[in-house]
Amino acid sequence: MEQSLNGKVALVTGASRGLGAACAEWLAARGAHIVAVARSTGDLEELDDRIQAKGGQATLAPMDITTDAAMAHLCRSIFDRWGRADIWVHTAFHATALTPAPHIAEKDLDRAIGTNIRALSRLIAMVAPLIEPSDDPHAIFFDDTWDAKFAGTYGMSKAAARALIQNWQAESVKLGPKVHLLRPNPMPTALRARFYPGEDRSGLAKPSAEAARLLEPIFG
Repeated sequence: MEQSLNGKVALVTGASRGLGAACAEWLAARGAHIVAVARSTGDLEELDDRIQAKGGQATLAPMDITTDAAMAHLCRSIFDRWGRADIWVHTAFHATALTPAPHIAEKDLDRAIGTNIRALSRLIAMVAPLIEPSDDPHAIFFDDTWDAKFAGTYGMSKAAARALIQNWQAESVKLGPKVHLLRPNPMPTALRARFYPGEDRSGLAKPSAEAARLLEPIFG
């Protein structure tokens, strides 16, 4: 496989499973060094095993993206080691339990806002100066739509995240970084299973196929 990203550093937040893990593996297979962030140490170690089995390299960072101090320390560590990151892929979003709109629990609302809005905003503030020194900086996000009922907390937090990403995208047109908001096809992820329990998942796209379809036009 062509090592078109040799020497590049890719920060992947939400790298433990699903599309995040698939993107990490796709980038690693092309020579990028992956800094993989997720809360689950076991899932990160399994990702590392798969990356190493294909000749790639990864640095594992088991932490919660809502912990500002930990993420700030990680960004500083990346800068101290490499002087920059080149690619940021963000897939870390929280989906609360399905709830009718009049019955949304305060704790679920706070969790969705904390992960999907506040943490995203803080990460943009931390990661933007980290990728700006790159000669080709990219920030990659993913959007989705659904017709499931009772997903108000997720839906409104994703709408706010979408607005923030699109604002950054518009602000960065002339000077960069290149900000991408991509639309994957439905995949059999744990997040989707919350919205569509009991769904026949046989016709859904594989995360590995979606990672290749979405990333190839950018880095191919």
